[in-house]
Amino acid sequence: MTSALPLLTAVDLHKTYTTGDAQVSALAGVSLTIDPGDFIALMGPSGCGKSTLLHLCGAMDRPTRGSVHLGDRDLGTLDDGTLTKLRRESIGFVFQFFNLLPMLTVRENIALPLLLGGTNSTSALRDATSLAQRVGLDRRLDHRPSQLSGGEMQRAAIARALVHRPILLVADEPTGNLDSANGARTLELLAELHRETQVSILLATHADEVAARADRIVRMKDGQIEREERVSARVTAAAVADAASVADAASAAEAMLGGRSRS
Repeated sequence: MTSALPLLTAVDLHKTYTTGDAQVSALAGVSLTIDPGDFIALMGPSGCGKSTLLHLCGAMDRPTRGSVHLGDRDLGTLDDGTLTKLRRESIGFVFQFFNLLPMLTVRENIALPLLLGGTNSTSALRDATSLAQRVGLDRRLDHRPSQLSGGEMQRAAIARALVHRPILLVADEPTGNLDSANGARTLELLAELHRETQVSILLATHADEVAARADRIVRMKDGQIEREERVSARVTAAAVADAASVADAASAAEAMLGGRSRS
């Protein structure tokens, strides 16, 4: 039996930044619901509030007004230390510029969320190796980021974002710093991993071809949601086979959130 509780609920989000004597409104009353297994693309021009919304939903920033709930947890009531723990355990992040640590190898970069979360190094490096192989980096495990192509760096970043088995993946323009070929490969990898793991994805992009991979497109303008669209169903054998796993994703998310809220 699945829960009717959404994975994430954002209600009437406002975010205002102060620059000198001026106040800049980045979000002006945004509400959004993410269900377990959702793949949502945020679209809109630069400055429309996409990244700000990602940061709030990813617990990287706090709204000026409004609320964000991850399951039944009100993020506004959590202190900074608890938010850090929640991000480490429940949320994965993929950035446009990769954000890999240059002094670490690919294996070590991927293992980092596990190591920071207290997993012993042997287990963390073993899990990192397995996921690196899944994303096609088995021959780059001991290379440093400076020795990788842009596409390889982004694959490493995606593996790092998923190694701790988050329930939500937040991706900010993940193909924006890649050429078209590497961008297409990165997008296909994200879509495959979404089907395999049923992690919920909230992704910001300018590209129609990226957004077309999502289940829902949320179009933003001037800090508000202009409209939402359902992407036409892509009925494939894989999609039919994977449909049953959405219920599993909902149950898993509920169990993870329930366990973590009691910790």
